[in-house]
This record gives sequence, C-alpha cells and structure tokens, in this order.
Amino acid sequence: MDNYKITVLPGGLKIISEHIPHFKSFSLGFWINVGSRDENSRNNGITHFIEHMIFKGTKNRTAKQISDAIESCGGYLNAFTSKEETCVYVRGLENNFNIYFDVLSDLIQNPLFKDLHIKKEAGVVIDELRDIEDNPEELIFDKFEEKIFAGNSLSYPIIGTEKNILSFNSTLLHQFHKKFYRAENLLIASSGCIAHEKIVELAQKSLALKPGNSNQKRKSYVKNFAEDYFVEKDTNQIHTIIGKSSFGFNDERRTALKVLTTLLGEGSSSRLFQAVREKLGITYQINSFLNSYKDVSAFGVYYSTSEKHWQKVYTIIFREFRNIIDGKLKDKEIKRVKEYLKGNTILSLENTTNRMIRLANSILHYGKVLTVEESIQKIESVTKDDIIQIANEVLNEKELITITLGSKNKSINKAA
Repeated sequence: MDNYKITVLPGGLKIISEHIPHFKSFSLGFWINVGSRDENSRNNGITHFIEHMIFKGTKNRTAKQISDAIESCGGYLNAFTSKEETCVYVRGLENNFNIYFDVLSDLIQNPLFKDLHIKKEAGVVIDELRDIEDNPEELIFDKFEEKIFAGNSLSYPIIGTEKNILSFNSTLLHQFHKKFYRAENLLIASSGCIAHEKIVELAQKSLALKPGNSNQKRKSYVKNFAEDYFVEKDTNQIHTIIGKSSFGFNDERRTALKVLTTLLGEGSSSRLFQAVREKLGITYQINSFLNSYKDVSAFGVYYSTSEKHWQKVYTIIFREFRNIIDGKLKDKEIKRVKEYLKGNTILSLENTTNRMIRLANSILHYGKVLTVEESIQKIESVTKDDIIQIANEVLNEKELITITLGSKNKSINKAA
C-alpha cells in the first residue's frame, strides 16, 4: 500500500486513494466524520436514520433511479453507520466510475428528506430495531457498551430509540445534515483501478459542500464505575459478556491488547475455544472481542450456553485470565497468534473494499496511512512481557463487569 496519494482540497475535503492498475474494479467510499457519538439523548439514532434517508430520493434522482444508476452498470451500492463515522460506498467497474461518483456525490449533498418518506422509513428502522431486540447476540453488546460507557455518548446505540425515530422530521434531518455533512468532515477513499487524479478532478467538479466549523467537539471518555447487569429475555440459552473499557486507537498499548484478545478467544486455536468448546463441548459460541474507538475500546469475552453449564464456563474463563496474568504463556503460542493476525491483515488486502476501508480508517483513527509493513511490525514487536502487563491491567477481576441475558427464572450466581 505504498502507492497511495492524498489530496486536501480548499475547504478541508480529503481524498486518499491507491491506484492498482492491474485490477478491473474499484471500491469508492464517501466517509463522513459523524456517528452516534455525536448525538444526544433526544436525537440518538439520527445519524443512522439519515444514512437510510439519503437513499430515498435527492433533488436529482428518485430512490428507484438511485439504485438503477448503480445496478444497471453492474455496481454494488451500500452504506453503514458506526459510533464515529458514516460511510456510503460503491463497488464497480472502471468504465462506469463517473456515474458512480456522481451518484455518491448526489446522495450526500442533495437528500430531500420528505416527511412522507421519513414516516415510511421510520417503520423500516423500527423493524430493524426490533430485530436487534429479538437477537440476544446483538442486544447484549448494546447493553454492554451502554454500561461501560455510561456518561458518554458512546453509550448510545447506533440505531437509537423508537421514541426518537418516531420524532424525526424533515426540519431536524436537514439541520443535522447541514451541520455535519460539510467539506472538512468528508473523506473520500478509493482502492482499485482508478487514478488519483481522476478522483480529485471529479471531486472538484461534483462536490460543493460548504466549508466551515461544525463545532464538533466530542466528549472524551472518562473511566466510570460500572456494575454487573441482568437483561431479562425469554431465551433458551444464557448469553454473557465479561469485560470492561480499555485502550483506544490513540494508545500504543492497543496492539498488545489485540494480541492478548486474539490469544484468548479469536479463532479455533484460541485458549477459550479449546478449553470450553473443543475439550468440554458445553458451548457453541465463545469468543473474545475488541471494539475500538478513537480514545477507548470495549474489550470482553462473549459466550452463550445452557443454565446447567453457565457457571462452569464462567469459572474456566477466569481461570484462563489468571493463567495469563501469572505468565503462563509459551513462545510458540505467542508466535501462532502473531502469525494469525499477520495472515488476516495480508489476506484482507485481496479485496478492494477492505483496502478502501483500511485506508479510510487509517486516516480517521491515526491521522496518517499506517502501511501494512508498519502494522505487521507493530504486531511483531509485542513481547511476552507486554502481554502479561496488559493482562494485569485489563483482566483484573475487580474491574470486569458481567452482563447476563436470559429468562428471569434462570438464576445466575456470579463466581466468587
């Protein structure tokens, strides 16, 4: 990824791309630096709702014309909202790049936000919200971050609340769009067969976002005290997360934490997968995770099992935590984990969308392009002592909380 170029246009709009001439396709993403973290309790969910609404019609195209313009040229159009960014992206073939770029430019600049469309889409988003509420594997993660990030807007669910969704109208959406969809908040990222100069030329021609200060001041996360929490749901299995807040993208220790997370529960060779699923066969799902943001991460272990086996799995997890804290690590195991992480990094580069997302995230999270070589070097530089030190910080039983989801008649007693 050394052939990337960066251009910053007057007004602050950034363009980053890598030209891969032997590819026949490309991925192009328009990244807006706004997410649910930029909301408040009254408008929580509006960023995600706007992501839906920009596809419902612009000043130049109906919803049908938007999808037809992309799909009739063999392309793929989609979008997603996270807690810190919104991305609208397209995959396509070189010959139709101008059309794709024009559609994306139209979507982010000229949404109509008609009240009739808003009312209809509110039903769709509420249906999506209820899907999450019916899915314990998704719901428990929302509840976990709600608790560990309490007091910060990171605690808000991306999708928002039903009350807020039903309150959205054209005026509110236009006000929020005008505030955040500005030149200095936009990053265009591309990977594939398109030359950088062409992207810059089209951006200058097609984009007229107003420059200016959106007064976007994100409240930094301040560590808080969270307690264990039970979510009552009629489920056959008991779902559990054990975890806490930890190091964000801006902390050099995050790489060592990623190695520790992988060693614990990522992949079928990981400690928890082997100890719980392979040796005992008492859970189908058990994995560790690290959901990272600029200044903080959500770290933890998730598992689902029967009431009969819940306590045993819980005990095994803390046994493995203590083993790592006590330095019971083999060089061979650490090497395997590093190779696994390096392999995932390199294999992801076979896909232009992954490459485009990697470029954008690198700029948004680090303010520069982190090359593959630098990423691999960071992984390689993690030592056994680093892992033990991180383990002592993040696996401290006194600071970990347990979020449990299940039926009220299933009594769970936390291990001593």
